[in-house]
Amino acid sequence: MEPASEKVKQWIDNGRDPRSAHWQAGLEALLEVFAPYLEPGRLVPALSLDASDRQVFDEAQAVIDVSPNVAAVFLPPEAAGKIRPPELAPELERIDQSQPAYKILLQRPGAQPRLACLEISPQAHNPGVDLFQDGALLGTYDFEDRKECMDSLDQILFAHMWEKGKWEASDFRRYTVNWFERVMDTGRGDIAVKTDFSFLHTPSLIKSNPVDVIFTLIVDVFDRRLQETHSPMGRALAEIYALADPQARQTRYSEMAEKIVLQFLSVVKDFELVDFTEFSEKQTDNFKKATSAAIRRIAQKMEAAAPA
Repeated sequence: MEPASEKVKQWIDNGRDPRSAHWQAGLEALLEVFAPYLEPGRLVPALSLDASDRQVFDEAQAVIDVSPNVAAVFLPPEAAGKIRPPELAPELERIDQSQPAYKILLQRPGAQPRLACLEISPQAHNPGVDLFQDGALLGTYDFEDRKECMDSLDQILFAHMWEKGKWEASDFRRYTVNWFERVMDTGRGDIAVKTDFSFLHTPSLIKSNPVDVIFTLIVDVFDRRLQETHSPMGRALAEIYALADPQARQTRYSEMAEKIVLQFLSVVKDFELVDFTEFSEKQTDNFKKATSAAIRRIAQKMEAAAPA
């Protein structure tokens, strides 16, 4: 990776404003620090969040909708308060130093990565977005009203930070899983989503149908959570794996798989993510069969994941 100092020098030699060049390089360096903890396509907090931080994070989760390979980190005041633009660029300062800052950094990959720095603190006097690429300040979005800022973020990020080019089926699947987990995390069904990129809304993206995509999503979410050994589900599975009786384990696998599928289906139904009233009689029958099949499949995955 090119050293930041060399990159900044090259940008300045190419005519970039030294202030924006240094600021972008500093923000990129910060993203590199958090990179091992980030999950592309998902907004991840940089630090543990207290109750007030969690409220702002959940508000951000509802509107920060990014494509599958964009890095995104949420910086609460403990981290964001230490990040200040160059003193010679006061126009980039969006909040008084005495106030708690809440910043979000996003980076779109590519030969020339694009970076966005958002200030969304309720105390910001100028909430908004700054966009950088190749050492240049591409543009800014300034808002006097925070609600207007939050309401505008989805459109701004889609225009400037989404990846261009063709998506693979795996991209659509990851995007849809990320969105569904945001629904579960925020407890809201009205969060930002691009239905043309979500296979739950557009089954043809993965060559499927309106019934099967529901269970594809459920199994995909389960697969991701199966990797989280310290999660409640991971701890519950560890208890099952510790059982000496194989038949008892099989029974518990089935019981837990049924509970998981029904919980996920409750999210789909409670937040009206799918209009079940539009299902034909045949689709309703297929839905029942697919529910049973998904339970068996998840139970089999639990068994396959058992330690040797």
